[in-house]
Amino acid sequence: MNFLFKIFIICLISSNTILANEVKVFDFTEAELSKLDVRKVRGADNKTIYTAGSNENGNFFKAVADNAASGLGKQLKIDLNKTPFINITWKIEKDLAGIKENTKKGHDFAARVFAIKKTGATAFSNRAINYVFSSNNEIGFNSPSPYTKKSIDNVLASTKNDLNEWITVKSNVKNDFKKFHDLDVNELDGLAIMSDTDNSKMKAIAYYQNIYFSAD
Repeated sequence: MNFLFKIFIICLISSNTILANEVKVFDFTEAELSKLDVRKVRGADNKTIYTAGSNENGNFFKAVADNAASGLGKQLKIDLNKTPFINITWKIEKDLAGIKENTKKGHDFAARVFAIKKTGATAFSNRAINYVFSSNNEIGFNSPSPYTKKSIDNVLASTKNDLNEWITVKSNVKNDFKKFHDLDVNELDGLAIMSDTDNSKMKAIAYYQNIYFSAD
């Protein structure tokens, strides 16, 4: 997705320095959602619609992307030496089967979480790991974004295995930046979530819940 880093750095609105063994990123409440800045990706026809809800396991955000692309971001400092693992609980109700996600025409994901590291003076110099819930590739597949090699798509979940089921995934962000970008990253600068279908012109429905960083 072009201009991705510029858009997400602009929409990072809440700044926190956190020193804990477990760091929660979102509250997933109506109050939080009303304060988050929803930024449409340049060139997209529509914004993804985000709403807050809850179930027996807590609060969540529901995302409906109908030929749309926009994200929710937070600027926060995560000490990856203390809490390197990102934990994501999510669900895909309607996926994007049949698209080629590593091409510009098919570079859409029903759910994705960006881990962002500032590496220069401008947003275009930033590096990112894009943790995705793929509709077409197997868990473990990874590929540079077709728009920029500075963002790597890393499949942590697939609707080939889990469709319309809540699942929790985990990955070591510090190790991932070293593996995919050859960067020794001690501190993460931001996180964003996005469900997008602006390239495929399809419709996806996804849910995000309980995103946090942990020591192990």
